[in-house]
Amino acid sequence: MRQFFAITLSIVSIALSAPSHAAELVMFEQAGCVWCMRWNREIGPAYPNTDEAKIAPLRRVDIHAPLPEDLAGIRVERFTPTFVLVDDGEEIGRMRGYTGDEFFWFLLGEMLDKLESRGAE
Repeated sequence: MRQFFAITLSIVSIALSAPSHAAELVMFEQAGCVWCMRWNREIGPAYPNTDEAKIAPLRRVDIHAPLPEDLAGIRVERFTPTFVLVDDGEEIGRMRGYTGDEFFWFLLGEMLDKLESRGAE
């Protein structure tokens, strides 16, 4: 029984000490966007299972739909897909377009580095 409580306490301690972010990766998209479809094929299925998604879960927003209130301070572009890393309603970084998986992961890594350095301030 003691071992159970020790393990439970360890798990709770780790959870409480982990950095808490309200970050998300917003994907501005629109119907018929071939680059959005390509991203959906090449990255979309894997993204939720990545370390990046644990830091910044994906949120999809149609550029032709009303903008959600919590994104009111984020500029919407007509170019899709546009990925915006948002933390507590503030834009941290922006990636316009999708030209392939390597470029996407590299730019996302740079944006997440900005997020991390912001949290260290």
